[in-house]
Amino acid sequence: MKTYMANARTVERKWYVVDAEGVPLGRLASKVAAILRGKNKPVFTPNVDTGDFVIVVNSDKALLTGKKLEDKFYRYHTGYIGGLKEVAYGKLMAERSDLAVYEAVRGMLPKNSLGRQMIKKLRVYKGAEHNHAAQKPEALKVF
Repeated sequence: MKTYMANARTVERKWYVVDAEGVPLGRLASKVAAILRGKNKPVFTPNVDTGDFVIVVNSDKALLTGKKLEDKFYRYHTGYIGGLKEVAYGKLMAERSDLAVYEAVRGMLPKNSLGRQMIKKLRVYKGAEHNHAAQKPEALKVF
């Protein structure tokens, strides 16, 4: 019996839409990262991008439990000397919740060229509307 190994040309990709309303951010990110990676498919191969496209809507209604809105920070560097900046997640979720979801998912993907290829299949929107109706995405219940 031969072991099946997927390759990039034979992978069939689907589109999923995930509603983030009322879902904790970390739980949402781990499910979305698994779908982007392809772990929900029987043809999963670790060295091939076998994942599907994911659209996340209502990112502004995702939850952070406990005191994370005040105590957790999003940190980035401007590239200049002394350019480390940090923004509290309370402010980040109010102003750029799509970035918060994007970065949470990106942190759960591999840190190599394969991970950079996988994150390109993620689309995050603040509201309930998205412009990918032509791809006929399936609704995916996270929790």
